[in-house]
Amino acid sequence: MNNSFQDAVVTKYNIFNSLFLSLPYRGIFQTGSLLPILTQQSETGFQEGKSPKEIIEHFFSELLETATPKERADLLFAFIQYIERQVVLFDSVEDAAFDQTHDLSGKGSVAYLTDRLDKDELKKKLLTKLEDFSVRIVLTAHPTQFYSGKVLGIINDLEDAIKENDFTEVNQLLLQLGKTAFINHEKPTPFDEAVSLCWFLENVYYDAIPSILEKLINGLGMSVHDWPYPDVFRLGFWPGGDRDGNPFVNPDITLQVAARLRETLLRGYYRDLRTLKRRLTFKGVDDAVSLAERKMNSTIFGPFEDGYANAQELIDELLKAREVLVSKHQGLFVELLDNFILKLNLFGFFFASLDVRQDSRKHAKAWEDILKRLEKKIPLLKYSDYEGWEEAKKIDLLLSLNIPLRDEDYEDALTKDILGSIRAIKTIQEKNGEKGAHRYVISNNTSALNVMQVVALAKNLIADENGKLALDVVPLFETVDDLANAPEIMRSLYNDNYYRSHLENRQNHQTIMVGFSDGTKDGGYLRANWSIYRAKEELTKVSREFGIKVTFFDGRGGPPARGGGNNHNFYSSLGKDIEDKEIQLTVQGQTISSNYGTVTTAMYNLERLFTAGLENHLFRGNRVEEELSEEDKILIEEMAKAAYQSYLDLKNHPMFVKYLDKKTPLRFYGQTNIGSRPTKRGNDDEGLKFEDLRAIPFVGSWAQMKQNVPGFYGFGSAIEQLVKDGKKEDIKQLYKKSLFFRTLIENSMQSLSKAFFPATKYLRDEEGYTEFWDKMYNEFLLTRDLLLEVSGQKELLDSNNVTKVSIKTRERIVLPLITIQQYALQMLAQDPKTLPVDVEIYNQLIMRAMFGIINAARNSA
Repeated sequence: MNNSFQDAVVTKYNIFNSLFLSLPYRGIFQTGSLLPILTQQSETGFQEGKSPKEIIEHFFSELLETATPKERADLLFAFIQYIERQVVLFDSVEDAAFDQTHDLSGKGSVAYLTDRLDKDELKKKLLTKLEDFSVRIVLTAHPTQFYSGKVLGIINDLEDAIKENDFTEVNQLLLQLGKTAFINHEKPTPFDEAVSLCWFLENVYYDAIPSILEKLINGLGMSVHDWPYPDVFRLGFWPGGDRDGNPFVNPDITLQVAARLRETLLRGYYRDLRTLKRRLTFKGVDDAVSLAERKMNSTIFGPFEDGYANAQELIDELLKAREVLVSKHQGLFVELLDNFILKLNLFGFFFASLDVRQDSRKHAKAWEDILKRLEKKIPLLKYSDYEGWEEAKKIDLLLSLNIPLRDEDYEDALTKDILGSIRAIKTIQEKNGEKGAHRYVISNNTSALNVMQVVALAKNLIADENGKLALDVVPLFETVDDLANAPEIMRSLYNDNYYRSHLENRQNHQTIMVGFSDGTKDGGYLRANWSIYRAKEELTKVSREFGIKVTFFDGRGGPPARGGGNNHNFYSSLGKDIEDKEIQLTVQGQTISSNYGTVTTAMYNLERLFTAGLENHLFRGNRVEEELSEEDKILIEEMAKAAYQSYLDLKNHPMFVKYLDKKTPLRFYGQTNIGSRPTKRGNDDEGLKFEDLRAIPFVGSWAQMKQNVPGFYGFGSAIEQLVKDGKKEDIKQLYKKSLFFRTLIENSMQSLSKAFFPATKYLRDEEGYTEFWDKMYNEFLLTRDLLLEVSGQKELLDSNNVTKVSIKTRERIVLPLITIQQYALQMLAQDPKTLPVDVEIYNQLIMRAMFGIINAARNSA
C-alpha cells in the first residue's frame, strides 16, 4: 500500500501543512518560510559532514545576519513550536487515512479469523479456547506521553475534519492548536497522569472493545445476548498503583485513581442509558430504563444508597426489561440493549484493573522494620539472626506470623506506604469489585522470598476470615540473570505448601511478568528477547509440571528496544512450548496515542493481538515450518551470546556512562514535566550509576541522539561471528522459516531506520569520544548491512512500505529539531562565559525539542 500511503497521507499532509502559513500569528509567515530552508540546509550540511553548530550559524549568517542573539534564539523556539504542530498534523492525517493504508479486514483481523473457520470442529475448537483465553492491555503512565486532554481533543476533531476534507474546520482547529499550550508548566501528579489516560478509556476503549466483540459474535453466527465469554478482553491500569521508584504515589492516590476509573465508566453508562431511554419508549420497558437512569445518577452523585452496589444489579434489572421487550414488543431495538449489557459484563463497575507495583527491596526494608519492632517484644527473635538464615527458614517465619500491622505502630514512611497500599487493594475491591484491583507486581524479583514477603504481608492485612487472599502476586523478572533463574524460583514457590494452597484458591492460576525494558538495558536487544523466549519456555514447562496455568504478562514499551514493534507477529510466532492462554502486555507513552488513539486504530491493533493468540491454537498444523527446531534454538542462542558480548563490550566501555550523562539529553528528562517519576532510582547526590537508570530515559536518550543503540547493538556482530563460522545460509534459512526471528530482525530494522548518525558525528572530534562514537557507528553499519543481506531486502523495512514511508516522512519533519537540539548540546559544552545567550536558553531549547522528537517517532522511548 505504498502508493496509497503517499497519496492519502504524504500528499494530503503537504496540502494541509500550507494552511499554517495563513494563520494570523505574529511572525508565523517568516517561521514557516524559513523552516524549509533550515530543513534543506540540515540535509545538505550533514551530508557534507558539518556539525549542527556550523549548520545553524551558516543558516543565520546567510539569511538573518543582522539578527541579535536573542532574536536568533526566539526564531529557534518558533521553529520548535511550528514543528510540534506539524507533527500533530501529520499524526492526524495518517490516522484519518488509516482505513486506506491498512486492510482492516485483512490478515490478523477478526473477520479474517472467522472467515477461515470453515469446519464445525474449528469453530468448536475456538469456542473451547475462548473459555480461558483473554487479551489484557495495561495502560501505564510512563513519561513519554505529554499531550493534555485539551490537545488530545483537538487531535481527535482534527482527524475527523481531515477525513471530510473540511479545510475551513481544519484551519480553525490549527488556529486553536496554535493557541493551546502543548507542554505542562508544572510536573503532573500521578493522579493527573491517570486522568490523562482515562481519556483513552472513555473515548476509545469503551467503544472499541465492544465493537470487536460484536464483530466476533456476528462472525461466529452467535448472538450478543447469549455470548458466554465476557472476559476475552480486559483492561489494566498502572497510574496511581505503580509506586516502583515513584515517590509521589501513595495509598490515598491509589484510592483516588480507582474512584476516578469507576466514575469515568459510570458516566459512560449514564450516557448510554439516556440514549436507550430515547429508543425504548414501550410500556413495561420505559419505566425500567428510566429507573436505571435515576439509580445510575445516584450511583455516581448520591445518595449512594439509592444507587447500584455492583454491575450485576443493573444487569439483572435490564434482563427483566429485555424479556418484556422481546415478548411484547417484537424485540424492537433489543440489539441496543444487548450491546449495553455486553459493556456491563466487560467493564463491571471498575473499567480497568488497577495494579499495585513495588520494588522487592522495599518489601525487604519494610520487613526489617516490622521484625525489629517484634524483636523488642520477643527477645528470642533477633533480626540479626534472621538475616543469616536460609531462604526456606525465612519464609516459614514470615508465614507463621499472625500480627496486627497498624500504620501508627511504625515511623518509617516506606513501611506505612506498603501497608497502606495493600490495604487499599481490599478497599477498592469492596467498592469496585474484586476485578477492580487484584494484582500486586513485584519489580526486581530475584527470589522466592521476594514473593513470599508480599504474601505474608497480605495474609496479615487483607485475608478473609478463612485466611484466603483475593490477590494475585506477580513476580517481575527482567535482567538476564533473573530471567535465567526464574524457573527455579517458581519451582520453589510451587513446592511451598502455603503458596500452593493459595494458588488453588486462585484457580491454580499464576501470572508471571517479564520485562523487556530492563532486560534490553542489561543485556542488549537480541540477548534480552531470546532470554525472555527461553524463560517463557522453561516457566511453561515447570508450571505444567505442577498443574498450574501460567499467564505471561509482558512489560513492553514503545520502541523495539523496549519490547515494542510488531506485537502481532511476536505473539503469532510463539511455539507450542510457551503457554498462550492469555496475552497481557503494557502499552505506554505515545504508543497509546499512536496505536490506540482512535477507535479505528485501537480496533485494528487489538484485533491483531487477539487473533495472534488464537492463530497458534487453531492453525498451528498449517504452519509447522515456522516452529523453532532444537537446531534453530541452538543457532539463536549462539547469536544471543555473541550479541551479549558485543553489547557488554560497549556497556563496559569507560566512556559509556559519561557519554550518557554529559553528551545526551538524559539529564533533561527529569526537567521536562512530561511525567511525575524521577529519571533514575537512587539519590541524586550519589552521581549517575548505570544500574539506577530507568529504562525509559535510557532508551529515550539514545533515540534523541538518533543512535538507537538499545534497539540493534550487537545484532550485526553476532551475525558476523556466525558467518565466519560458516553459518550464513543457516541464518538466512532461519529468517525464511521462523516468524519469531523475522520479527526480531524487522523490529530491529525500525530502530535502524530511525537512526541518523551524521547528526552526532561532531562528537567523534571531541577528546575522549572518538573511539566510542566510532564503535557505535561501525556496529550500526554492520548491523544494517547484515540484516539487509539476511532478509534479502534492498532497503530497511522493504517488507513494510507503509511503516518505511511513514518513518522517512516523520524523520524529515523533525530533522530541524534534531539540528537545533544538537546545536544547543554543542553550545553547552563551551565555556558559559563565551555563550551569546544565557545557558538556560540552551537548556530550554534541548527540552522543548525533546517533545517533538519523541512524538514524531511515535514509539521512541
